[in-house]
Amino acid sequence: MGFEVIITQTNGGAPRYAFFRGGAHITYRTAPHKRAFNAGPVGSAASTASSLPGDARPRASQRFGYSTMSSHAIHPHPGGSTSERLPFWWFWAILIAGTAWTEDSRAAATPSPSAPLAANPFERSRPAQPQNAIDHAVFARLGQLGIDPALPCTDVVFVRRVFLDVIGTLPTPAETRQFLQDRRSDKRTALIDQLLGRDEFADYWTMKWSDLLRVKAEFPINLWPNAAQAYHRWIHTAMRDNLPYDQFARTLLTANGSNFRAGPVNFYRAMQARDPDAIGRTVALTFMGVRAEKWPARQREQMAVFFSRIGYKGTAEWKEEIVFFNPEQPLKAAEGRGVLPDGTAGTLAPERDPREAFADWLITPHNPWFTRAIANRAWSWFFGRGVVHEPDDLRPDNPPANPELLTVLAQELVAARYDLKRLFRAILTSATYQLSSIARSDLPAAEANFAFYPLRRLNAEVLIDALNQISGTTEKYTSAIPEPFTVLPEDQRSIALPDGSISSSFLETFGRPGRDTGLEAERNNRVTASQRLHLLNSTHVRRKIEQGPKIQALLRSRGGAGEVIDGLYYTILSRPPTDQERQVVVDHTKTAGMDARTAAQDLAWALVNSAEFLYHH
Repeated sequence: MGFEVIITQTNGGAPRYAFFRGGAHITYRTAPHKRAFNAGPVGSAASTASSLPGDARPRASQRFGYSTMSSHAIHPHPGGSTSERLPFWWFWAILIAGTAWTEDSRAAATPSPSAPLAANPFERSRPAQPQNAIDHAVFARLGQLGIDPALPCTDVVFVRRVFLDVIGTLPTPAETRQFLQDRRSDKRTALIDQLLGRDEFADYWTMKWSDLLRVKAEFPINLWPNAAQAYHRWIHTAMRDNLPYDQFARTLLTANGSNFRAGPVNFYRAMQARDPDAIGRTVALTFMGVRAEKWPARQREQMAVFFSRIGYKGTAEWKEEIVFFNPEQPLKAAEGRGVLPDGTAGTLAPERDPREAFADWLITPHNPWFTRAIANRAWSWFFGRGVVHEPDDLRPDNPPANPELLTVLAQELVAARYDLKRLFRAILTSATYQLSSIARSDLPAAEANFAFYPLRRLNAEVLIDALNQISGTTEKYTSAIPEPFTVLPEDQRSIALPDGSISSSFLETFGRPGRDTGLEAERNNRVTASQRLHLLNSTHVRRKIEQGPKIQALLRSRGGAGEVIDGLYYTILSRPPTDQERQVVVDHTKTAGMDARTAAQDLAWALVNSAEFLYHH
C-alpha cells in the first residue's frame, strides 16, 4: 500500500503536508523544527512516511526512486484552503519530508530507456554488456531464467555507490565533481583502484572483520580492552598491508602468545565457550561458512580433536592470558588419527600442534570448504546476499543460486593467490556490480540472481559518519569498561572504533551488531519506527543540520540560492539536482514568510531523510 499526499495552503499561511496510509495520518509543517504530529500508531504513517519499506526490496511497483503512492490526487483541506498538484517525478514531499519518490503517474514506475538524464539520474539508456567472467556467468543464468538485467547505473550513482561499498565513506563534493568531469573511458576502473588504496579501506574492512571475529571487550566475549585493542590493531595492519587471506586465516588458527601482545591469539578468546567443540564450531563458521551445530555429533567430535590441545594460563599482569599449544592435554583421537571435515584421515604427531594440521588442510587452494566460503562471503558484502544465502550457512541442502558464478569467484581468488583486493576489483569492475538498482523484472528470482543492484540501508557506523561528514559535526562514543576507553576523542570515526563495547545510542538504534556470535545476520539493517522518528524529529539530527559548520558554511555562500542548492545536493546526495528539483526549491524559498536560511535547512533535512541518502543504491 502506498501513501496519499495532501498539500494545502491555508489562507496565506505556511503550507501543510499530510501523509495518509491505512486510516492514520501524520502532518508536517515546512520548518522541520516546528513539525506537528497528528499521527496514528507508531509504525503506520509515521514509520512509512520516512523511508522505503522495511525490506527495501525493489519490485515493479515499488522501485528505488519511484512512487508507491496509491493516489496523486490533491484534495482541498477544510477551512477555505486551496490546493496544488505537483506534476514532476521528484515529488514535493521528498523536499519536505524526504520520503516519497514519485513521477506523475503510476505508469512511470518503469522508466523509458530514452528518458533524459535530467529526468532519471539513476540509470543509463543502453543495456549492460559483459565485462568479465563474472558477467558471463550472471547474464547466462539470467538468460536461462528469462530475466532482463537492469540497465547500467549512471556516473552519479556509481561514484557514491563505490565510495560507500569500498571505504564506507561518502565522496566529498570535490571528489564527485572531479569524477563527473573526468572524460576518460576507464575512469570507473581508475576510481576503484584509487579507493582500494585509500587509508579508509583498512578502517572499513577492519570493522567488517571485527564483527565476524567478535572484537569486543565486554560480556559475553570478555576480551578486556587491552586485548580488544591488540586484536583490532592486528586486523587493521592485515587490511592495510593486504595480507593474503590464506595467511590471514592460518595466522589466526595457529596463534600462540599473550592476549595483550599477540593480537591473533584473541581469536581463541573471543568466544562464549572455549571447549574444543565450541572452538571447532567457531572455526567452521568463520572460515568455512558452515554452522557446524547442524553436523552429526560424530563429525563435530572429529572437528574438536584439532582444538583439544589449546591451553590458557594467566600471568602476573591483571587480565593478561597466554594462549599456547599444550602437548600434555589428551588428544581425544583414536590411535592418534585425526579426521578432517571432508573425511580425510591422517596421523597427528604428538609433538605437533594439531591446529597446524587443520590449517594446512583448510587453506589448500582447491579446498572448497575454504575458497568457496570466502568468495561467497565477499560477494555478499557488495550485494547484500551471497550466491549461497545466507553467506555463513553453506550446506548441501542450501545450493548456490548460480553455481557457475560461485565457481568463477573461487577461481578468481585462487588465481589471485588469495589477494582479496583483486577479488574485490573483479567484482567492482563487473557490469553486474554496475547495474542500476531499478529492476526490469517482477520475477522473484531476479533478486536472487543479481539482475539489479540491491537496495540496502547504510550500516549504522557508515550512516552516522556520513551525517557527521556532511554537517562537519562529531559524535561522542563511550564504553562501560572503565579503562582505557571511557571516552574517545570526538573526531573518532565510527567505522574505526576498536571495540564492539564502545558505542552510542545512535549505533544501538540503527542495528550495529553486538559482536556476540560472529554471524553476518547479527547486524540488523531493517528499518524500524524508532530509526525513522530519530531521523525525522530528533534534536540530535536537527542540531547537526542547524548548527553543523559545513552546512552553515554552505548557507553563507555568496553565490546565491543556486550555489546553496547545488552545494547541499553534492554534499548530501553526491550529485547535482535536476532542473525540476532546483526549481521546486527556488519556489519554496518564495513561500510567504519563508527566509532563505530556513528554506535551505528544510532542504538539508529533507535530503537527509530521503531514501536516496539512507540507502546503498
